[in-house]
Amino acid sequence: MSATPAHRTIKALTKHAAGRLACGILAVAVLAGPADAASRALRSKRAAAASATVAVDYGINLAGLPIGTARLAGSFDRDRYVMDVSAVLTGLVGAITGGKGSARASGTFASSPQPGAFAIATHTANSGIAVRMALAHGNVVQSEITPPLIDMQDRVPVTAAHTRGIIDPVSALLMPTQGRGEPLDPDNCNRTLPVFDGATRFNVVLSYAETRPVQKPGYVGPVLVCNARYQAVAGHRPDRPGVKFMEENREMSVWLAPVEGTRVLIPLRISVLTTIGSNIIEATRWTQSGTAGTSGTAGAAGASVAQASLPGQ
Repeated sequence: MSATPAHRTIKALTKHAAGRLACGILAVAVLAGPADAASRALRSKRAAAASATVAVDYGINLAGLPIGTARLAGSFDRDRYVMDVSAVLTGLVGAITGGKGSARASGTFASSPQPGAFAIATHTANSGIAVRMALAHGNVVQSEITPPLIDMQDRVPVTAAHTRGIIDPVSALLMPTQGRGEPLDPDNCNRTLPVFDGATRFNVVLSYAETRPVQKPGYVGPVLVCNARYQAVAGHRPDRPGVKFMEENREMSVWLAPVEGTRVLIPLRISVLTTIGSNIIEATRWTQSGTAGTSGTAGAAGASVAQASLPGQ
């Protein structure tokens, strides 16, 4: 008897991606990132920016199967931000892999985020990995990966130049408005995201597709739909089938929703075609408060993340 679709999917996960899927769920969120470093500076005054907190719960589906949940919590106070992301694999996939992960980033933003600290920790049934980075003006000044990466001879080397003018994957979830500051201006989609996750450097190129109405618990209104392309830069293994697949992938998109009272947008839905089907991360609930602070939703989601500040920072 042939395997059922569910069993085939689980087998594929175990063979290709199960050990790193939780990390991948967090990393795929970069499709909803900020302005390119070369984008023009936002002309509105910083004093006009409002404070707010927002929390978004997501369902995660792979090849049509629900495999987990995720949560984004952000606190925005004028030009400062704290962003937390967490993901947990559930059901049969979760039972097999034990996958979960959480990440945090903080910093300031104008036309694009300027992270000061980033940390991510992921765990599976058999292993775990943690990354911490300290940054200044978009440049990595200190980083640490535990356990260290295995030295693969075919990996494209990451040089010092690759760690300058970058954003981390969590900060890439925060997209300040461009130009006149209108949140639904299509130009907010048109940008390139220079992402470094501590091990690999890549670009995500966004372009405007459409504006569409959306109804979700806690959010009713229009969103920007952006197409996305992946460009490997360094730290990857160029001959790997997965890398080639992603570079040729034309089935990636993100829906961006404005956070009311601020000049930032965050993802409501992310869709990425993978080698075993579409990975869709879609909001199930949106909760927002008009009062920003260090306590509340933004602080709660990332409590298990390794501290982002490194020794001596």
